[in-house]
Amino acid sequence: MNKPTIIVTPSGDKMAVVPLEEYERLVEALEDAADIRAYDDIKRKLERGEEELIPAEYANRILDGENKVRVFREYRCISAKELAKSAGIAPAYLSQIENGTRAGTVETFRKLAAALKLSIDDLV
Repeated sequence: MNKPTIIVTPSGDKMAVVPLEEYERLVEALEDAADIRAYDDIKRKLERGEEELIPAEYANRILDGENKVRVFREYRCISAKELAKSAGIAPAYLSQIENGTRAGTVETFRKLAAALKLSIDDLV
């Protein structure tokens, strides 16, 4: 690293001037460090069971706009009848949610998330 040029502003603040290339290298190093911290954080959460990875097949279905409740239910290998029972809702109501003909309440999504071992944020 080159030694910076120090200037003093009229108000007395000290400023360091570095070549543009050096500045860009420092910014890139900071971004790399942030990426490493994010990677380490998710790795720790995975190890503690606080996060999980889902196969691309299921992630792509969600990205393509498929109903999240249905995708996660199928990923968990749970029948609609089993999920409805675990969540304490009628199977017909679950079917309406999965088909998009009924929105479902926040409380219903809380129950579905709990039954699927997810956070409500994963479903909405």
